[in-house]
Amino acid sequence: MNGKIVGGSIVIAALLAGAGLWYTQIYAYYEPVRFEPGAEIALTPILGDAPETILAENVTGIDASSSPLRFRACFHTPLSQAMLTETYRVYDHAEPLVAPPWFGCFDAEKIGTALERGEAIAFLSVADIVPGVDRVVAVFPDGNAYAWHQLNATLRDDDPTRGMLK
Repeated sequence: MNGKIVGGSIVIAALLAGAGLWYTQIYAYYEPVRFEPGAEIALTPILGDAPETILAENVTGIDASSSPLRFRACFHTPLSQAMLTETYRVYDHAEPLVAPPWFGCFDAEKIGTALERGEAIAFLSVADIVPGVDRVVAVFPDGNAYAWHQLNATLRDDDPTRGMLK
């Protein structure tokens, strides 16, 4: 009988710990991002290093203080892909990170597939927004756009020059 009580206690403790871990990963720490009017989204120009604010409408976003990689945003821009590619830096190797399921406007799989097919174009928003992390913006032909943070070459494991003296 004592073995059943001990075993049951272990199972209950594991279930509670698992539920707590799931909650912290999906819901805890996230907060809505407050974008300043007129300075919601910025892109880095081809000539220059200072990001410039672009026209953006209906901007919604989330972020968490627990990790710089938790930032996600969805918005619409009236600017065309052609104009953006002539003015701002295209971002190679953009890989959108999965958002929590309750932030429904951001579909990382759809964005990633569109980037691979060339339907969407990724741009550098802000380099090293925190050391080793870039803000990236993907723009679709219809003006729908998405922003996220991702590791840049200084922190990615697949960078062959990582750790080499330059």
